[in-house]
Amino acid sequence: MQIIGGIAEKDLILRLKNGDQTAFELLFHFYYPGLVMYASQFTANLVDAEEIVQDFFVRFWEKHNQVLPCDSLKNYFFSSVKYGSLDFLKHQEIERKYVDEIIELSKHHLAYDTDLYVISELQERLKQGIDRLPEKCREVFMMSRIQGLKNEEIAAELNISKRTVETQISKALKVLREELKDYVGLLFFLGI
Repeated sequence: MQIIGGIAEKDLILRLKNGDQTAFELLFHFYYPGLVMYASQFTANLVDAEEIVQDFFVRFWEKHNQVLPCDSLKNYFFSSVKYGSLDFLKHQEIERKYVDEIIELSKHHLAYDTDLYVISELQERLKQGIDRLPEKCREVFMMSRIQGLKNEEIAAELNISKRTVETQISKALKVLREELKDYVGLLFFLGI
């Protein structure tokens, strides 16, 4: 029978069963370092090992009134930490597989394409900017940039001068540049 802090392990178990926190603390301080080192043999990570052992002691304290006198707490503690470590490793493996699946999915699925969100946001802001243009300016801009008409063709169709077309397009571009200033790189690509 193990003696811990000058008290027989069997007596500590009885005190623990009655809710004696000092008995729990004696057991904790006596076994904690060895259990952490033992768990770290499974996890290869001291922080994870500490977490496993701390979780074990939390559960142990929560069920202190159910502790049965046994031949050795040492065997119980080390077995519990071993199974806790193995559960931790299984959970890590499942988590790793899940992350790998998401990474693989993100390479091929549009919902994970960040450019999709930026482009759709840009399109919405562009639409809002165009809607704010004065009617004649908007009409000239749409004919130029959306329909792809040349300035001469726009001037002929609207019965206005080529210079007026150029002024309206310049005015529209100035407004849209301001509206879309957060998308400077894309604006260059779009010719705005």
